[in-house]
Amino acid sequence: MSLNLNTIISILFDGLAYAMFLFIVSVGLSVTMGLMGFVNLAHGAFAMAGGYLVLTLTRGWGVPFLPSLVIVFLVVGAVSVLFERALYARLYRATELDQVLLTIGLAFMAIAGFTYFYGPSPQSIRLPSYLTGQIEGGFRSFPTYRVFIIVVGIVLIAALWYVFERTNIGAKIRAAVDNRRMAQSIGIDVDRLFTLTFGIGSGLAALGGGLAIQLVGLSPSFALIYLVFFLLVVAVGGLGSFKGTLVAALILGIFDTAGKYLYADAGGLFIYAIAMAILLIRPAGLYGRE
Repeated sequence: MSLNLNTIISILFDGLAYAMFLFIVSVGLSVTMGLMGFVNLAHGAFAMAGGYLVLTLTRGWGVPFLPSLVIVFLVVGAVSVLFERALYARLYRATELDQVLLTIGLAFMAIAGFTYFYGPSPQSIRLPSYLTGQIEGGFRSFPTYRVFIIVVGIVLIAALWYVFERTNIGAKIRAAVDNRRMAQSIGIDVDRLFTLTFGIGSGLAALGGGLAIQLVGLSPSFALIYLVFFLLVVAVGGLGSFKGTLVAALILGIFDTAGKYLYADAGGLFIYAIAMAILLIRPAGLYGRE
């Protein structure tokens, strides 16, 4: 097998793992922004909180890695509901500037808090032995942990697709995203629906943050650095679109990985270039409403 083909396979494989991380964190942000039109710039802080909570559970309390992922999903999701009820709900009908100021303030407070307690240095954890090493694929090997992230992403895609497309709650969410006023007029409690999706979306962000520790690293700057990428996925996919979020995550994840493989010095340019090109053609995103 030629080096060129090996490089292509590496780009596609690593890009897919990165895309699954982007999707897991971004899908909740896309749905909640599409549902209520609320500009939530603290979404990256919930992802970061999940990462640091996994760090505390595994290194400080000896909780195994997989149970810690489940715990952070539940804990951060529940805590985010308290934030939504106490703070976010007060600004549902406020201007976008008010929403931006609140949520970016929460993000900076989270950055300061985690820097104080954990320090500014990047953190890592010790993965269980079954997630380390390589998996032989016949013609080459693949890192076990990245395979794990891809599998987790596929399972979540299937589960979320079923919820969105085959359940009553999914139908209500889709109806509210398409036309909030019409959904309210037929008796759907959109505010309660938003609280539910906000909690689940924040829990998924925390899960993605836990998975990201050994994929992209974890430091207090995570909340802002990767927030830009999450917003790009939402914008390119289209607000409130499950399918759009998935497609956008795949496109941006693979293009970003390819750029960093092929042009290491300017690799970060490509994710922005492809996003700009798509948004110039489709300003509402690939699957957004015009």
